[in-house]
Amino acid sequence: MFVSLYAKAQEPEIGVMPDAPKIECHFDKYLAAPYYFDKEMANIDRGTIKEIEYKSFTVGTTRKATIYLPPHYSKKKKYPVLYLLHGIGGDHKEWMLGVPNIIMDNLYANNKAKEMIIVMPNGRAIPNDKAEGDIFSADKIKGFEIFERDLLTDLIPYIESKFSTYTDREHRAVAGLSMGGGQSLNFGLGHMEMFAYVGGFSSAPNTKMPEQLIPDVAKTKKENKLLWMVCGNQDGLMFNSSRLKNFCDKNGVPCTLIEYPGGKHDFVVWKYGLYNFAQLIF
Repeated sequence: MFVSLYAKAQEPEIGVMPDAPKIECHFDKYLAAPYYFDKEMANIDRGTIKEIEYKSFTVGTTRKATIYLPPHYSKKKKYPVLYLLHGIGGDHKEWMLGVPNIIMDNLYANNKAKEMIIVMPNGRAIPNDKAEGDIFSADKIKGFEIFERDLLTDLIPYIESKFSTYTDREHRAVAGLSMGGGQSLNFGLGHMEMFAYVGGFSSAPNTKMPEQLIPDVAKTKKENKLLWMVCGNQDGLMFNSSRLKNFCDKNGVPCTLIEYPGGKHDFVVWKYGLYNFAQLIF
Protein backbone atom coordinates (compact mmCIF):
# COMPACT_ATOMS: atom_id res chain seq x y z
CA MET A 1 0.00 0.00 0.00
CA PHE A 2 2.72 2.48 0.96
CA VAL A 3 4.69 1.83 -2.21
CA SER A 4 1.70 2.50 -4.45
CA LEU A 5 0.83 5.68 -2.60
CA TYR A 6 4.34 7.03 -2.95
CA ALA A 7 5.55 5.54 -6.22
CA LYS A 8 5.78 8.87 -8.03
CA ALA A 9 7.96 10.50 -5.38
CA GLN A 10 11.71 10.44 -5.96
CA GLU A 11 14.68 12.20 -4.46
CA PRO A 12 15.75 15.12 -6.65
CA GLU A 13 18.85 14.39 -8.73
CA ILE A 14 20.91 16.86 -6.69
CA GLY A 15 23.74 14.42 -6.17
CA VAL A 16 24.49 13.22 -9.69
CA MET A 17 27.50 15.37 -10.48
CA PRO A 18 30.39 13.13 -11.65
CA ASP A 19 32.89 16.01 -11.77
CA ALA A 20 32.28 17.23 -8.21
CA PRO A 21 35.33 16.84 -5.96
CA LYS A 22 35.77 14.04 -3.48
CA ILE A 23 38.32 13.92 -0.70
CA GLU A 24 41.17 11.42 -0.79
CA CYS A 25 40.44 8.59 1.63
CA HIS A 26 40.55 4.82 2.02
CA PHE A 27 37.45 3.17 0.60
CA ASP A 28 36.41 -0.14 2.09
CA LYS A 29 35.90 -3.16 -0.12
CA TYR A 30 32.65 -3.32 -2.06
CA LEU A 31 30.94 -6.70 -1.95
CA ALA A 32 27.85 -7.08 -4.12
CA ALA A 33 24.63 -8.02 -2.38
CA PRO A 34 22.98 -11.27 -3.56
CA TYR A 35 20.60 -10.70 -6.45
CA TYR A 36 17.57 -11.69 -4.36
CA PHE A 37 18.25 -9.41 -1.37
CA ASP A 38 15.45 -7.00 -2.31
CA LYS A 39 13.13 -9.49 -4.02
CA GLU A 40 10.10 -10.96 -2.27
CA MET A 41 10.88 -14.58 -1.42
CA ALA A 42 8.23 -17.29 -1.17
CA ASN A 43 7.51 -19.34 1.93
CA ILE A 44 9.22 -17.14 4.50
CA ASP A 45 7.90 -15.34 7.55
CA ARG A 46 7.01 -11.72 6.99
CA GLY A 47 7.10 -8.65 9.15
CA THR A 48 4.38 -6.02 9.45
CA ILE A 49 4.25 -2.44 8.17
CA LYS A 50 2.02 -0.01 10.01
CA GLU A 51 1.55 3.74 10.26
CA ILE A 52 1.49 5.39 13.68
CA GLU A 53 0.74 8.88 14.94
CA TYR A 54 2.47 10.57 17.86
CA LYS A 55 2.09 13.88 19.63
CA SER A 56 4.99 16.20 18.88
CA PHE A 57 5.38 18.82 21.58
CA THR A 58 8.33 20.16 19.58
CA VAL A 59 6.16 21.01 16.57
CA GLY A 60 2.81 21.30 18.33
CA THR A 61 1.09 18.85 16.01
CA THR A 62 0.34 15.16 15.67
CA ARG A 63 2.95 13.62 13.38
CA LYS A 64 3.16 10.33 11.48
CA ALA A 65 5.76 7.60 11.15
CA THR A 66 5.95 4.26 9.37
CA ILE A 67 6.93 1.25 11.49
CA TYR A 68 8.31 -2.13 10.49
CA LEU A 69 7.78 -4.89 13.05
CA PRO A 70 9.75 -8.11 12.51
CA PRO A 71 7.99 -11.44 11.93
CA HIS A 72 6.30 -12.81 15.06
CA TYR A 73 6.70 -9.52 16.94
CA SER A 74 5.79 -10.19 20.56
CA LYS A 75 5.32 -7.95 23.57
CA LYS A 76 6.87 -10.75 25.63
CA LYS A 77 10.34 -9.85 24.35
CA LYS A 78 12.27 -6.63 23.80
CA TYR A 79 13.64 -5.37 20.51
CA PRO A 80 16.34 -2.90 19.47
CA VAL A 81 15.27 -0.02 17.24
CA LEU A 82 16.68 1.43 14.03
CA TYR A 83 15.51 4.95 13.19
CA LEU A 84 15.66 5.18 9.38
CA LEU A 85 15.50 8.69 7.90
CA HIS A 86 14.40 9.87 4.44
CA GLY A 87 15.72 12.47 2.03
CA ILE A 88 14.83 16.07 1.23
CA GLY A 89 12.15 15.05 -1.27
CA GLY A 90 10.43 12.47 0.92
CA ASP A 91 8.46 11.89 4.07
CA HIS A 92 7.68 8.95 6.36
CA LYS A 93 6.63 6.87 3.34
CA GLU A 94 9.69 7.42 1.15
CA TRP A 95 11.73 4.50 2.48
CA MET A 96 8.99 2.12 1.32
CA LEU A 97 10.35 2.72 -2.19
CA GLY A 98 13.38 0.85 -0.89
CA VAL A 99 11.31 -2.15 0.28
CA PRO A 100 12.85 -2.29 3.79
CA ASN A 101 10.28 -4.91 4.83
CA ILE A 102 11.36 -7.25 2.02
CA ILE A 103 15.06 -6.66 2.71
CA MET A 104 14.63 -7.37 6.42
CA ASP A 105 12.35 -10.39 5.92
CA ASN A 106 14.98 -11.90 3.61
CA LEU A 107 17.78 -11.19 6.08
CA TYR A 108 15.85 -12.93 8.85
CA ALA A 109 15.06 -15.89 6.60
CA ASN A 110 18.81 -16.29 6.06
CA ASN A 111 19.74 -15.65 9.72
CA LYS A 112 21.78 -12.59 8.79
CA ALA A 113 20.37 -9.93 11.11
CA LYS A 114 19.14 -9.45 14.65
CA GLU A 115 15.42 -8.90 15.07
CA MET A 116 14.66 -5.19 15.25
CA ILE A 117 11.94 -2.60 14.94
CA ILE A 118 12.48 -0.02 12.20
CA VAL A 119 10.96 3.43 12.63
CA MET A 120 10.70 5.61 9.52
CA PRO A 121 9.62 9.09 10.63
CA ASN A 122 9.01 12.36 8.83
CA GLY A 123 12.28 14.21 9.28
CA ARG A 124 10.78 17.60 8.38
CA ALA A 125 9.62 18.83 11.79
CA ILE A 126 7.36 21.75 10.93
CA PRO A 127 3.55 22.11 11.02
CA ASN A 128 3.24 21.51 7.26
CA ASP A 129 5.67 18.63 6.97
CA LYS A 130 4.57 17.49 3.53
CA ALA A 131 7.12 17.22 0.71
CA GLU A 132 5.35 19.81 -1.42
CA GLY A 133 6.01 23.25 -2.81
CA ASP A 134 9.60 24.47 -2.66
CA ILE A 135 11.30 21.65 -0.75
CA PHE A 136 14.52 23.71 -0.71
CA SER A 137 12.93 26.73 1.02
CA ALA A 138 14.51 27.95 4.25
CA ASP A 139 11.58 26.88 6.44
CA LYS A 140 11.50 23.39 4.92
CA ILE A 141 15.24 22.99 5.44
CA LYS A 142 14.95 24.32 8.99
CA GLY A 143 12.47 21.55 9.70
CA PHE A 144 15.20 18.97 9.20
CA GLU A 145 17.26 20.67 11.90
CA ILE A 146 14.30 20.94 14.30
CA PHE A 147 13.69 17.22 13.87
CA GLU A 148 16.65 16.54 16.13
CA ARG A 149 14.60 17.68 19.13
CA ASP A 150 11.41 16.03 17.87
CA LEU A 151 13.26 12.73 17.51
CA LEU A 152 14.94 12.81 20.89
CA THR A 153 12.17 14.25 23.05
CA ASP A 154 8.95 13.18 21.30
CA LEU A 155 9.32 10.25 18.91
CA ILE A 156 11.77 8.02 20.79
CA PRO A 157 9.83 8.27 24.08
CA TYR A 158 6.63 7.48 22.19
CA ILE A 159 8.09 4.41 20.50
CA GLU A 160 9.51 3.13 23.77
CA SER A 161 6.16 3.60 25.52
CA LYS A 162 4.07 1.89 22.84
CA PHE A 163 6.34 -0.92 21.65
CA SER A 164 8.39 -3.54 23.44
CA THR A 165 11.84 -2.05 23.04
CA TYR A 166 15.13 -1.79 24.84
CA THR A 167 15.78 1.74 26.04
CA ASP A 168 19.57 1.92 26.15
CA ARG A 169 22.00 3.31 23.57
CA GLU A 170 23.45 -0.10 22.76
CA HIS A 171 20.06 -1.09 21.31
CA ARG A 172 19.43 2.08 19.33
CA ALA A 173 20.70 2.97 15.83
CA VAL A 174 20.11 5.78 13.35
CA ALA A 175 20.74 5.81 9.59
CA GLY A 176 19.35 7.62 6.58
CA LEU A 177 19.61 8.56 2.92
CA SER A 178 20.73 11.90 1.49
CA MET A 179 19.36 14.63 3.78
CA GLY A 180 18.49 11.86 6.25
CA GLY A 181 22.06 10.60 5.99
CA GLY A 182 23.32 14.00 7.06
CA GLN A 183 20.79 14.07 9.89
CA SER A 184 21.88 10.61 11.01
CA LEU A 185 25.55 11.59 11.15
CA ASN A 186 24.73 14.87 12.91
CA PHE A 187 22.31 13.42 15.43
CA GLY A 188 23.95 10.05 15.94
CA LEU A 189 27.50 11.27 16.49
CA GLY A 190 26.17 14.31 18.35
CA HIS A 191 24.20 12.12 20.77
CA MET A 192 26.26 9.04 21.42
CA GLU A 193 24.46 8.76 24.74
CA MET A 194 21.41 7.88 22.63
CA PHE A 195 22.81 6.03 19.59
CA ALA A 196 25.62 3.48 19.46
CA TYR A 197 25.32 2.80 15.71
CA VAL A 198 25.31 5.46 12.97
CA GLY A 199 24.88 5.10 9.20
CA GLY A 200 24.95 7.61 6.35
CA PHE A 201 23.87 6.68 2.81
CA SER A 202 24.79 9.32 0.18
CA SER A 203 24.80 11.92 2.93
CA ALA A 204 23.84 15.43 1.84
CA PRO A 205 25.53 18.84 2.43
CA ASN A 206 23.63 19.24 5.70
CA THR A 207 26.32 16.95 7.13
CA LYS A 208 28.39 18.93 9.63
CA MET A 209 32.13 19.35 9.32
CA PRO A 210 34.11 16.37 10.69
CA GLU A 211 35.55 18.48 13.50
CA GLN A 212 32.00 19.29 14.59
CA LEU A 213 30.81 15.69 14.28
CA ILE A 214 33.78 14.32 16.18
CA PRO A 215 35.09 17.05 18.52
CA ASP A 216 36.44 14.44 20.95
CA VAL A 217 38.22 11.67 19.06
CA ALA A 218 38.90 9.55 22.14
CA LYS A 219 35.25 9.72 23.23
CA THR A 220 34.02 8.69 19.77
CA LYS A 221 36.47 5.78 19.65
CA LYS A 222 35.18 4.61 23.02
CA GLU A 223 31.43 5.10 22.61
CA ASN A 224 30.54 4.68 18.92
CA LYS A 225 30.11 1.02 18.01
CA LEU A 226 29.64 1.51 14.27
CA LEU A 227 30.11 4.40 11.85
CA TRP A 228 29.16 3.08 8.39
CA MET A 229 28.68 4.93 5.11
CA VAL A 230 28.06 4.23 1.43
CA CYS A 231 27.81 6.52 -1.59
CA GLY A 232 27.71 5.96 -5.34
CA ASN A 233 30.89 6.74 -7.26
CA GLN A 234 28.83 8.83 -9.71
CA ASP A 235 27.21 10.85 -6.93
CA GLY A 236 28.66 14.32 -6.34
CA LEU A 237 27.56 14.06 -2.73
CA MET A 238 30.48 11.68 -2.17
CA PHE A 239 32.33 14.81 -1.04
CA ASN A 240 30.48 14.80 2.29
CA SER A 241 31.16 11.14 3.07
CA SER A 242 34.77 11.15 1.87
CA ARG A 243 35.54 14.26 3.91
CA LEU A 244 34.41 12.50 7.09
CA LYS A 245 36.22 9.28 6.14
CA ASN A 246 39.43 11.22 5.53
CA PHE A 247 39.15 12.78 9.00
CA CYS A 248 38.51 9.39 10.58
CA ASP A 249 41.45 7.83 8.73
CA LYS A 250 43.79 10.55 9.97
CA ASN A 251 42.58 10.28 13.56
CA GLY A 252 42.27 6.51 13.86
CA VAL A 253 38.49 6.52 14.27
CA PRO A 254 36.94 3.26 13.02
CA CYS A 255 34.77 4.14 10.02
CA THR A 256 33.55 2.31 6.93
CA LEU A 257 32.93 4.02 3.59
CA ILE A 258 31.98 1.96 0.56
CA GLU A 259 32.10 3.47 -2.93
CA TYR A 260 29.23 1.84 -4.80
CA PRO A 261 30.41 1.17 -8.37
CA GLY A 262 28.29 2.97 -10.95
CA GLY A 263 26.10 4.23 -8.14
CA LYS A 264 24.04 7.39 -8.49
CA HIS A 265 21.78 9.19 -6.03
CA ASP A 266 19.05 6.57 -5.83
CA PHE A 267 17.59 3.56 -4.08
CA VAL A 268 20.00 1.16 -5.76
CA VAL A 269 22.64 2.53 -3.38
CA TRP A 270 20.32 3.08 -0.43
CA LYS A 271 18.85 -0.44 -0.46
CA TYR A 272 22.39 -1.78 -0.51
CA GLY A 273 23.13 0.48 2.45
CA LEU A 274 20.24 -0.83 4.51
CA TYR A 275 21.04 -4.44 3.60
CA ASN A 276 24.59 -4.12 4.92
CA PHE A 277 24.01 -1.76 7.84
CA ALA A 278 21.22 -3.94 9.25
CA GLN A 279 23.56 -6.94 9.42
CA LEU A 280 26.13 -5.05 11.48
CA ILE A 281 24.01 -3.48 14.21
CA PHE A 282 22.92 -4.85 17.55
